[in-house]
Amino acid sequence: MKISVIGAGNVGSLAAMRIAQEGLGEVVLFDIIKGLAQGKAFDLQDSKWILKNDYKIQGTDDISGVRDSDIIIITAGLARKPGMSREDLLFKNAEILRGISLNIKGSSPDSIIILVTNPLDIMTYLALKTTGFARYRVFGMGISLDASRFANLISQELDIPANEIDACVIGSHGESMLPLARLTKVKGASLTTLLSPEEINHLISRTINRGAEIVSLLGSGSAFFAPSCAISDIVKTIVQDQKRKIGICVHLNGEYGINDLCLGVPCILGRRGIEKIVELDLTREEKAELLKSAEAIRNNLKIVNRFLS
Repeated sequence: MKISVIGAGNVGSLAAMRIAQEGLGEVVLFDIIKGLAQGKAFDLQDSKWILKNDYKIQGTDDISGVRDSDIIIITAGLARKPGMSREDLLFKNAEILRGISLNIKGSSPDSIIILVTNPLDIMTYLALKTTGFARYRVFGMGISLDASRFANLISQELDIPANEIDACVIGSHGESMLPLARLTKVKGASLTTLLSPEEINHLISRTINRGAEIVSLLGSGSAFFAPSCAISDIVKTIVQDQKRKIGICVHLNGEYGINDLCLGVPCILGRRGIEKIVELDLTREEKAELLKSAEAIRNNLKIVNRFLS
């Protein structure tokens, strides 16, 4: 498969590296900054002999290089700076994303698009509407990263391996995300049976604010190791047709009582993209919180709609 990564910053280049080294396909790394993608691709090519791994990766500053891609990952856009929310990025990144989406529509009409650019839920909606692709082929990385963060913090709290935790997060990839303790399992047991409400609320708060915490510590830019892992995991699930449940940002059309909005929920992913949207059995309170998360996203769609008119 031809897998293109648009944006050769930290997230994009690390995702390209992981995808190439996993042998998931021929990778093209693109960036508008002259020489950036080529230089990183050359560096990755020079690693092949040491790794004894004959993967294929090339870099380019010519957008035509992504033509006829099977999967396209979009990481391009401005990164958050300290004190900047995901919503602060909305207007500028919407402008960037619309141009990319129009190009993909013409050059790779059969591709699957994975959004990473923030604010992710809004950018996923914009890419879907701009390309006109079926919703099973356009989705965002979002809550799979948030679930990994939740699992990590739980593992530290309980002093158990993270891979023994099945973390559940739904909603927006932002401040209104909804980590679900009741549906998060630790060795098969609900998290609510292992920690007090106060301890759980503290972990939820840390999960919601984890991205901003990392931004403040780095001083410039945002997280990139875990996001690139989440991207590679999604690509691997698609390429290998695993038909595995994974949390992604998807266009809802009646599911969970939400219409015409992109929001994070669990889905079954396979070779064609989204095979099925999984509807969790939520309590009345959880459903109300999810609708609140959806409303926070819908309020920002007014800005995006000017790019769609």
